[in-house]
Amino acid sequence: MAMPAADPARGPIVGASGVGAPAIGRWGQLALGVLCMSMIANMQYGWTLFVNPINDKYQWGKPAIQVAFTIFVITETWLVPIEGWFVDRYGPRVVTLIGGGLCALGWTMNAYAESLAMLYAAAAVGGIGAGAVYGTCVGNALKWFPDRRGLAAGLTAAGFGAGSALTVVPIAAMIRDSGYEHTFLVFGLGQGLVVMIASQLLSAPDAGFKDRMLSGVPAANAVTRRQYGPSEMVRTPVFWLMYLMFVLMAAGGLMATASLGPIAKDFKVEGVPVSILGLTLPALTFALTIDRVLNGVTRPFFGWVSDRIGRENTMVLAFTIEGVGILALGLLAHHPFAFVLLTGLVFFAWGEIYSLFPSTCADTYGCQSATANSGLLYTAKGTASLLLPVFLLIQSQTGSWQTVFYVASGMAFLAAFLAMFVLKPMRARFVARS
Repeated sequence: MAMPAADPARGPIVGASGVGAPAIGRWGQLALGVLCMSMIANMQYGWTLFVNPINDKYQWGKPAIQVAFTIFVITETWLVPIEGWFVDRYGPRVVTLIGGGLCALGWTMNAYAESLAMLYAAAAVGGIGAGAVYGTCVGNALKWFPDRRGLAAGLTAAGFGAGSALTVVPIAAMIRDSGYEHTFLVFGLGQGLVVMIASQLLSAPDAGFKDRMLSGVPAANAVTRRQYGPSEMVRTPVFWLMYLMFVLMAAGGLMATASLGPIAKDFKVEGVPVSILGLTLPALTFALTIDRVLNGVTRPFFGWVSDRIGRENTMVLAFTIEGVGILALGLLAHHPFAFVLLTGLVFFAWGEIYSLFPSTCADTYGCQSATANSGLLYTAKGTASLLLPVFLLIQSQTGSWQTVFYVASGMAFLAAFLAMFVLKPMRARFVARS
């Protein structure tokens, strides 16, 4: 009996997991990835709401509590290459299922943590789960959309960046009314369950589908036809340059993500009402909501831009805006209105790294091992998290956030310089040789 032809808009008949392509097609696969990412977003972007309540109860000190955030980011990122290896070989379904379960377990452990050791263990469990979900969804998007990698990776990463926007106010309200422990438990179990259900609909395309779609790649981006595995990739200078740039850009954003609550408190703007477009909220709550939205919007936006004008050109634009935003925040954060707007600008110009770097990686090294390769590059986020204690030490020693802002903005400007004058010519030569 003849098999029906594959529909380029819906995907191949047989996926990498060995099952028929789902009726929802590749856009449905993308939507599932966005949903899963939005469910794990609070594990990173909602953390800052819990720092002060945990410290108020146990008096462990904010630097000690923030070690849990560093552990979360490290385990979320450094194990993604291993998780990606399983996804590339066995499909996305089982890895996402396990990841969702671990995410639920991690926040459940947070709810009952009465020691720093327990808090750190919960961070590790949750980080492993979040990394499994994150790496799988981004890698799957890169495989389904070789012709629109920037946009697809951006939309998927937007789920992680903006997914917590709608829950900032409910989480803050639940912490206030029912305690942070109850909040960890309710949101942890709910989010994990949604991921586990959605995982059962995920699948990957076959190689033939990716080859057909490569014909539609925009001319602005140099794309390799050779397929590189992780062991080959790490032996190329282009990878390590991208890794360095990823670290430089990720560090400042992670600092703002983890410490926005303490920053607002230290600048005495935390509870000051701010009105924008007829909406009035406390400055910190307003900033967190806007930041989540813009941190999500920036990923598909700059991903879409990079599909048209090139990855490196887009990096220069976004990284420069980030440097200016952080510098201005350091100078004007004591003004509540400026605090809200500038933190939004900082997150808008930071979140795009999670679409630009994965798509650039797939352009350079191919689709076959895209999940493992992009996961290996994503470990740079974990490396960047190691700078968070350094930033906090600088702040505690100087008694001010100014030096921290200056260092973070300088790192963004350096990344912009490297994108234009080093990465762009180096990658063009590499792809031409491939």
